[in-house]
Amino acid sequence: MTTTVPEHETAAAPESDDSPRRVLLKLSGEAFGGGNVGVDPDVVKGIAHQIADAHRSGAQIAVVIGGGNFFRGAELQQRGMERARADYMGMLGTVMNCLALQDFLEKEGVDTRVQTAITMGQVAEPYIPRRAMRHLEKGRVVIFGAGAGMPYFSTDTVSAQRALEIKCDQVLMSKHGVDGVYTADPRTDADARKLDRLTFSEALTGNLRVVDAAAFSLCMDNALPMLVFGMDGEDSITRAIKGERIGTLVTAG
Repeated sequence: MTTTVPEHETAAAPESDDSPRRVLLKLSGEAFGGGNVGVDPDVVKGIAHQIADAHRSGAQIAVVIGGGNFFRGAELQQRGMERARADYMGMLGTVMNCLALQDFLEKEGVDTRVQTAITMGQVAEPYIPRRAMRHLEKGRVVIFGAGAGMPYFSTDTVSAQRALEIKCDQVLMSKHGVDGVYTADPRTDADARKLDRLTFSEALTGNLRVVDAAAFSLCMDNALPMLVFGMDGEDSITRAIKGERIGTLVTAG
């Protein structure tokens, strides 16, 4: 059954000010593997090029990457593993993705720092919000790994939490295989309609699961705008970071 959600007109672009645009970009780990287990260097190189392009425009960029190209805790649980241990495996997978992205960003000439919620001093800094903000102010891209450092938290939820803690203007949720929020799953419902804009309340009451409900709730409670967009395409990530009108804008009201 298709869920009906009110449609809205596309939002006007936010008024600009003198401060640089600061965003949290959530990337799909599944996309990093190019549909396979592991990391596809060509895919990561292309993503890094898009981020570097947007970075050169002056945006302050933080990144959270999923680990679906290695492990998904919920799926491992279904196969008999203890959920908390499976989630920790997934967190380690995200760090491998972070290091891959860091490598290709630095090849693009972008100074980059990786911070992790699980301490691993030989490969990354510990997650310290104020240090992350200082890196952004100095023009560095900051990549957050190891999720929240705790089981049962998705990287969608972590993205919203990190965006709030480092005072981002917007959280950008890139999705693999879908280009925004629809009234139903477009892969299974031919009548599903893409929405240009909706509220977090509408997304929650409509049970639209393109993003975790906890992430929607965090952003709604703190009036943090979210853009849901498809990461497929040559410049979709660049366009999202620059604030162009793509995907679906989700707001508090």
